[in-house]
Amino acid sequence: MTKDQKVVAIQEIKDLLQDAKVVYVADLEGLNAGKSSDFRRQAFKQNIKVKVVKNTLLQKAMEQIEGVDYSEMFPSFKGNSALMIAETANAPAKLIQGFRKKEEKPALKSAFVQETFYVGDNNLDMLANIKSREEMIGEIIGLLQSPIQRVVSALQNKPETVEAKAEEAAPAVEETPAAEAAADSTEETSAE
Repeated sequence: MTKDQKVVAIQEIKDLLQDAKVVYVADLEGLNAGKSSDFRRQAFKQNIKVKVVKNTLLQKAMEQIEGVDYSEMFPSFKGNSALMIAETANAPAKLIQGFRKKEEKPALKSAFVQETFYVGDNNLDMLANIKSREEMIGEIIGLLQSPIQRVVSALQNKPETVEAKAEEAAPAVEETPAAEAAADSTEETSAE
């Protein structure tokens, strides 16, 4: 690879990393062309960008990114590396997990998710269980709606409760005139 080609490759990696909030580096070594192609196809369907990179070029690109110090990931850059960029925090981890049900690889080398570094394949389950932004928003909305739904339900049931109380009060009103009539008749008898 010539120096100019390296500069272009580093720039392409920098362009991918520039605004990335979710960065995974995986080991795809051992996947044949068909399996590798299948992995890329599944990644594309889930809106995950996958780029096989040279470790030295990836490290140089990461060193040039301002605002994030990726140096914690550098020791994991050995062997074959695939850079995975996604919008959803757990999408690459779930993709790797799903693919590993049939294959031994890919393996997680390291990841940068939600401003935290994860190094090693042992973090894969933890990363897969991270809730995505959409899932968290859904849970928060659900939690906020729960008390509101109870209030609305109570308000909707309130007219029934008022009607039930009115019905209970109505027989008491009917009994009252009978009681008054009995009282009136006792008054008449005592007046005679």
